[in-house]
Amino acid sequence: MNVRFDLPDELSASAPPEARGLARDEVRLLVASPSGVHHTAFASLGEHLRPGDLLVVNTSGTLPAAVDAVRGGRPVVVHFSTALDDGAWVVELRAPGGPLFDGRPGERLELPRGASLTLLEPAAPGDKRLWRAAVAVEGPVPGFLAAAGRPIRYGYVPRAWPLADYQTVFAREPGSAEMPSAARPFTPELVTRLVTEGVLFAPLLLHTGVSSPEAGEPPQPERFRVPAPTAALVAWIRSRGGRVIAVGTTAARALESAANADGVVRPAEGWTNLVLGPDRPARVVDGIVTGLHAPDASHLLLLQAVTGPEVVQRAYDAAVEERYLWHEFGDVSLLLRR
Repeated sequence: MNVRFDLPDELSASAPPEARGLARDEVRLLVASPSGVHHTAFASLGEHLRPGDLLVVNTSGTLPAAVDAVRGGRPVVVHFSTALDDGAWVVELRAPGGPLFDGRPGERLELPRGASLTLLEPAAPGDKRLWRAAVAVEGPVPGFLAAAGRPIRYGYVPRAWPLADYQTVFAREPGSAEMPSAARPFTPELVTRLVTEGVLFAPLLLHTGVSSPEAGEPPQPERFRVPAPTAALVAWIRSRGGRVIAVGTTAARALESAANADGVVRPAEGWTNLVLGPDRPARVVDGIVTGLHAPDASHLLLLQAVTGPEVVQRAYDAAVEERYLWHEFGDVSLLLRR
């Protein structure tokens, strides 16, 4: 079953909630489970959790991954997606209207501060959107991005916002091309309140690449790390009947990548190609805190892998009807399998 809905343009959040006069945790929260749908504010998240529930959070920080470039004398934008083990980067070339698909091996682009970028080969066979590229800069690429880049944003966000608006309270290790935005509504005060109510937190890491809404493509390989204490805490919670709730699709992908066929999570790190969906349901994750995703996004299959299609369809029907706001600056849902 595919989740189906139409997303009106006006439901795309065009600015951070703070610009709309709201605190981060004052965005709306839609809670959906087999028992029904509830509407509240994110600050009331604890009312829908139980003592002994475990929230698994992604500690990846957002890079200023969009950089102006010159291609054949014309301005373009390069989105730096993923740092590879050999020093190359996966990149995307974009014009104002969207991604460019006419890259050529050996093509050189000029970057600011005397730097340059050379396209090597498609990131995957047949891929015309993402490229492996050699980057010639002085010093590490993240330092270059800090000096010359800005946060990636798409057409529904018409003006630029500072990098701080794209960081979550859990961000510790920069590496994501786009914000792991499900965690954006958390504030230090809300985390403190949840902890005092008996909700537990556990960290992991997954560096996100650029999103792929244009063609409904599956997720690209991404670097992840599930530390030993997190794996142990997941096992302890599950042995006592608590729920493991991923904060974001990134946390769900990382945690499930460390789970074996029996749902046992072990410490793991490296690259994940895991695509959660009908052929690979969630083995560990009982629920997910997540933003609202576009109709053609592969994330919708991941959500169904966690809770089943009926809960997801019910949630999205309610979100459209109640005019929730979509995307990284929008409202949030809590989807529960049990």
